[in-house]
Amino acid sequence: MDTVYIKARAKVNLSLEILDKREDNYHNLKSVFQKINLYDEIYIYKTKNDDFELDTNIEELNNKENIIYKAYIKLKKRFKVISGVKVVLNKQIPMQAGLAGGSTDCASFLIGMNKLFNLNLSKDQIINLGKSLGADVVPCMYNKAVLAEGIGEIITKIDTNFKYYILVIKPEISCNTKEMYNKLDSKQRSLKMGIAENLISALESNNIELLANNLFNSFEEVVDAELIKDELINNRALGALLSGSGSCVFGIFRNKEDAKFAYKNLKDKYKTYICTSYNSSREEIL
Repeated sequence: MDTVYIKARAKVNLSLEILDKREDNYHNLKSVFQKINLYDEIYIYKTKNDDFELDTNIEELNNKENIIYKAYIKLKKRFKVISGVKVVLNKQIPMQAGLAGGSTDCASFLIGMNKLFNLNLSKDQIINLGKSLGADVVPCMYNKAVLAEGIGEIITKIDTNFKYYILVIKPEISCNTKEMYNKLDSKQRSLKMGIAENLISALESNNIELLANNLFNSFEEVVDAELIKDELINNRALGALLSGSGSCVFGIFRNKEDAKFAYKNLKDKYKTYICTSYNSSREEIL
């Protein structure tokens, strides 16, 4: 095998409760992650040199702060069998948007490298590598809805194949995750008990109303998403929420027709993506 191709899927947070800040500066959280059918395409090629090359449609990613490059360095230090690689990244997930675009690319790259070089990494080893690279990397290793706790590394799988329609709006602003956490740390946070459990019940019973009525995100205390949320609701969304630390806002819809109605009305005003939830029968992207 000389090439691996992976679809690195975006996520939305149906709930995101930021609980407290830890001594290591990470935050404990409780979040229901939902993968969606918006994805980056990643091709990983073995090369005959001994270096890393990234070819991407987003010029600003061509630097050594890129999370994929950091993952490559970690793997190369640990495994002598790894030679040079060329990564072709066709990026479609918007950046600094709360959709885990970088984290899902990193998760896919780790799993792709495990295949390409026959590293025989166990699930726990891949999870530990992912955890060392970023809090969202581990839940992004699952191509379905999961409950993430701790700093994101404690995963509970949700037994669901619920397909529902989602409209994602990317406003002109972008949100730096670190800055958003700093703003949130300066505020007294409110939490909603039982929100994640209600969402899990909704996903397991295909209950779109229960799902839409239990959306919650702590970051809405520091990111103003109300205007776009209102526009989604006024265009037939059953519920709307900021995703992650922003800036994307998404709406949940009863059916495809309602989602298309909202897309038609909002696509000329915002960068808009019409999506569905994605729950693969394969739990991990291994």
